[in-house]
Amino acid sequence: MRGNMKKPLLGTLLAGIAALLAFAAFAAGDTAERAAYKASVEPICKSNSAAADRLLGPVKGWVKKDKLKQAGQAFSKAAVELEKTEKKLAAVPQPPEDAAKLGKWLSEIKAEVALMKTIAANFNKNTKAGKSKATSLAVKLQNNATKANNNVIVFQFRYCKIDPSKYT
Repeated sequence: MRGNMKKPLLGTLLAGIAALLAFAAFAAGDTAERAAYKASVEPICKSNSAAADRLLGPVKGWVKKDKLKQAGQAFSKAAVELEKTEKKLAAVPQPPEDAAKLGKWLSEIKAEVALMKTIAANFNKNTKAGKSKATSLAVKLQNNATKANNNVIVFQFRYCKIDPSKYT
């Protein structure tokens, strides 16, 4: 009787191992596609990150000194750069399993561009009200960036992770 009990147990164990191996192979495929996607987009984002640092780096100081027009021009130029970057990112083939996540991420980047343009317009008003509105929109920009980053956390981006807090 003991021999008969071992056969079903062994069969169940082997089936479980086979299922685990199949899942591991599937997960490895996802990882390989994600790694390839990441390798394709990170240089694009690195270039944009350098431009953002150059353009938006001095913004905090300008805002503190009420040099709002300069801050507005910087945000306007950075928005144009980010818009170009979003178009380049959209052209990169996406892993099919992550298309929905990446689509949301790209939508959030488009929203970042729109917010940056609105911030620029408010700074360009060169008024206290414009400064106040731009500052409140900067908080919205940060919240939007967090949503965008959460959509693609599985990719563990370095340069494609959005962080407007260092500029606003």
